Amino acid sequence: MSICSFSQENSTENIDNLKNVEKITNKGKFFFYWGWNRANYSDSDIHFTGDNGSYDFTLRNVKAKDRQTPFSFNDYLNPGRITIPQNNYRIGYFLKENYTISIGVDHMKYVMVADQTVKIDGEINAGTPFDGVYNNDNQILSEDFLQLEHTDGLNYVNVEFRRFDEIGHLIGLNHKNFQINLTEGLGAGILYPRTDIKLFDQERHDEFHIAGYGTSAVVGLNLTFFKYFYIQSDLKFGYIYMPDVKTTYNPNDGASQSFTFFQRNILIGGRFHL
Repeated sequence: MSICSFSQENSTENIDNLKNVEKITNKGKFFFYWGWNRANYSDSDIHFTGDNGSYDFTLRNVKAKDRQTPFSFNDYLNPGRITIPQNNYRIGYFLKENYTISIGVDHMKYVMVADQTVKIDGEINAGTPFDGVYNNDNQILSEDFLQLEHTDGLNYVNVEFRRFDEIGHLIGLNHKNFQINLTEGLGAGILYPRTDIKLFDQERHDEFHIAGYGTSAVVGLNLTFFKYFYIQSDLKFGYIYMPDVKTTYNPNDGASQSFTFFQRNILIGGRFHL
């Protein structure tokens, strides 16, 4: 009887505690975040074309990597320099309690691995030491042949639609000042890279340009403190297609490529009613 009585009292206390927990609502709130990313890229075929048929060739399975800035308080926290590292920023709105829409920029950096050997197909007739006809030949991507980076950056400007669920109650956590949330969604947008490229002996090109589009899927874990502030970790997988990469200052020269990316993000943000 004592055990039964204690159990009933404990259950009553738990029910009273649940009733006393303040209900956290999201609908109508705005949110924002700022954070940093690391990224991996799949190998990519890159097709180059030159004005008046001076070259038309494809490099097969070109490898690339990201370039995150080594941590320093000056680069990561100085307002005048915080855009230098690979970063993510976004602003959004809770359309409903569990659904958000947002717009943001994933500022990645794409760096072609120097001096790798790839296969080449096509023709070069541009008055260079590399002129010739190629059919699945080996080509070293040396400094005098090609330097290619989207490092200021590989800017994926995208809209995301996400679901947002509080999951802390599944492990018995129910407190107004700390919530655990799961978020997942889909995104799509344009690529607005600043491509730093030097092909053969042509003048280096380094300008912003709308080069194509991308799509992505994301899942994240969100830890919210005191109802308004949060830390979030995202995993994002996406596909990028850029049919209009500018390679020289001649508007008739260009390149195209497509690849997938896998991004890991650490984000800091807040959500609030206006």
